[in-house]
This record gives sequence, structure tokens and C-alpha cells, in this order.
Amino acid sequence: MSDRPKFFEDLAGVAGGAISALAGLREEVEAVVRARVDEAIRRLELVRRDELEAVTELAANARAAQEVAEARLAALEARVAGLEKG
Repeated sequence: MSDRPKFFEDLAGVAGGAISALAGLREEVEAVVRARVDEAIRRLELVRRDELEAVTELAANARAAQEVAEARLAALEARVAGLEKG
């Protein structure tokens, strides 16, 4: 009977070590997967969401400025046409 508790202690120690090893393995696998995904993103020339949002905002601002410039140009052309008639 004295061997039985020692057996369970040893078994618990082995199980604890295995769990610790699996946790370390999991972290290692996550790091490798993260590195591979980052590499694939760079290879595919994908952009991050914040970069896309910044470019989208710049494009929207440029579009608004273009519309304002087109309106001003139309007004100036109308003035020139009016001056040429008069």
C-alpha cells in the first residue's frame, strides 16, 4: 500500500510536466503560425485595415476637393461666357 501513493505522486508529476510541455509547445506553434501568416500577408502585398482606412479617407477628401474645384471652374466659365456676350 505504501507504493500506491508514491505511484500517484509520480503520475501527477508526469502529468504536470506533460501539461507544461504542451503549453510551451502551443506557444511555439502559435509563434510559428503567426510568423507564417505575416510572411504570407507581406508576399501577397495585403494592407492592414488602418492603412486602408487612411487611404480611403484621403480619397474621399480628394473627391470632395475635386467637386469643389469643378464647381468653381463651372462658375468661372459662366462668368467668362457672360463677359464675352456683354
